[in-house]
Amino acid sequence: MVRPAAVGAALAALTVVALIAGGTTPADGTSRSAPPWPAPTTLAEHADDAGLRNVWGERLAEHVHTHLTILDGDEPVTVPANVGHSDARRFAAQLHTHDTSGILHVESPTRQTFTLGQFFDEWGVSLGPAHVGGLRGELTVWVDGRRYFGNPRSIALTNRREVVLDVTTIGEVPHLPQPFDWPPQYR
Repeated sequence: MVRPAAVGAALAALTVVALIAGGTTPADGTSRSAPPWPAPTTLAEHADDAGLRNVWGERLAEHVHTHLTILDGDEPVTVPANVGHSDARRFAAQLHTHDTSGILHVESPTRQTFTLGQFFDEWGVSLGPAHVGGLRGELTVWVDGRRYFGNPRSIALTNRREVVLDVTTIGEVPHLPQPFDWPPQYR
């Protein structure tokens, strides 16, 4: 027979481990498959999973761009267009993509910190300290050209920040790609 006190202690320990591991957890139903990962078609539902909402047409207080590169070893993984965005449906979550460049757009009527974890939740792809979706191995993370050793879900999306996620086989040496060549309209 399991005593209620033992169950309570176990749950408390798990909560502490979860908080230490990075604070947030991926949304339910996120993909753990191998790429490619398409943009979700249920925009409002996925935005809600990420704690975001439709701000189409609202006046913006914050407008920043972060570039995301995902590598499966040396193979680039496409970040799809229109994650959290649709002109036809007049939908734009505070965090979204327009094209397949890897540029993540933060366009918000309020100034607040948005994270890489929110983008992955909105995209519907799981992200944790040791995986990107179904890619398994060793995850190496760089932020603005420097190694990052925390949970990638907590990386703040700031203007012209560059984030690289590289999943390699165990023992394979990861390689930081060349810096992103920002298009002129973002310089």
